[in-house]
Amino acid sequence: MENTSLKRSLGLWAIVGLGLGYMTPTIVFDTFGIVSNETNGVVPLAYVTALIVMLFTAISYGKMVSVFPSAGSAYTYTRETMNPYLGFLVGWSALLDYILLPMVNALIIRIYMVSIFPQVPAWVWVVSYVAVVTGLNVWSMGKTSNLNSLLVIFEFVLIAAFIVLAFVQFSHGMGRGTLLTAAPIFHSNIHFGAILTGATVVCFSFIGFDAVTMYAEEAIDKKIMTKAIMLTVFIGGAIFFVAGYFAQALFPDVSHFKNTDDTLPEIGLYVGGAIFKLIFISGALAATIASGLASHSSVSRLLYVMGRNGVLPKKLFGYVHPKFQTPAFNVILVGVISLLAITPSLELVSSFINFGALIAFTFVNLSVIAHFVFRHKRFKTAKDIFSYLIMPLLGAGSTGILWSNLQKDALIGGIIWAVIGLAYLLVQIKFFKIKTADIDFDDKEQPSAL
Repeated sequence: MENTSLKRSLGLWAIVGLGLGYMTPTIVFDTFGIVSNETNGVVPLAYVTALIVMLFTAISYGKMVSVFPSAGSAYTYTRETMNPYLGFLVGWSALLDYILLPMVNALIIRIYMVSIFPQVPAWVWVVSYVAVVTGLNVWSMGKTSNLNSLLVIFEFVLIAAFIVLAFVQFSHGMGRGTLLTAAPIFHSNIHFGAILTGATVVCFSFIGFDAVTMYAEEAIDKKIMTKAIMLTVFIGGAIFFVAGYFAQALFPDVSHFKNTDDTLPEIGLYVGGAIFKLIFISGALAATIASGLASHSSVSRLLYVMGRNGVLPKKLFGYVHPKFQTPAFNVILVGVISLLAITPSLELVSSFINFGALIAFTFVNLSVIAHFVFRHKRFKTAKDIFSYLIMPLLGAGSTGILWSNLQKDALIGGIIWAVIGLAYLLVQIKFFKIKTADIDFDDKEQPSAL
């Protein structure tokens, strides 16, 4: 097989744009009803809680991507700092959220289009959307990035329009009747457990900040990756908070909504009327397509690295198209899986995503400790202890708190998925004689000077 590598074509803002596209800023309106119901009307507080947890983990991602500037994210970091077998299991668990997020985007597209064209069968929209996104991802990463950037800009404009219309509705007495209220983030019926449950639901919205590490091998300059991670999480978190605050002030509870599984269409209708509802849905469509492009390309690259390392069949998963320089087989496979979006609910799929995401977040924090403290003995100064031990422990611990609030179905489904991965690994070890020393490290770049 020809030794073809991924093409370095992405600058800082292209990668940040892919991260923000992956995060889908308008998802705050889609999940608003679910989160508002879970938190008893303090959606922005749930996002702040999730953001605090994500910041610790984002810092850990920044440390690890500077040492291992290759695709693979949590899989690569765990594999290189701890153990290849453990790395595989982490990568396998992370696959659950990476594979399901493209399906979530297809599912949201289905919900939007059925709300506009109820007479058209749902599968038509899913198949059409998946075909377009898959084709673009096979064709060119650069083209994918450019289209993603345009779509992200469009959704920012739509969110700004929502805020302007919200001010108009406040003047007419809608919701709280004023923006100057603390109720969206604090009131007498707040329960800490409910906030953590809400934060667990919305944490999947932040997955884009870690997904940008998948583009490390396609960055024009690998040194920009840490900055790209931090910009993505801060910009995304700010948008989630502001949009969530305005929405919660307008809709103190979910009694206005007929469909709490996806409230975006009704929010657009109540805030700006039927015309704005269509425009708002178009913005959400742009956001979902942007997320679809980014999430589709990210999981394809995780599969590519696992295939290149030989822990998945190399001829298939490690293949790069010689002309397009994209992992074409993986892109098509993710497209096929995304077709399953024809039937499930948004809340169910998003809960399964959180299992894989929290596995990845936990082990990235632990990888910092394994690499800097245990391997390179960076614990002899107060600064090193704070940076390489205390901070990642806080990241792992806060992620653990979210773990305790996972939905039962997500926990059971995630454990089943992890057991399947373990069984696959054991089969490989037994029948294919894969030993730690035999695993190919050809993707590893030498760590930067410490």
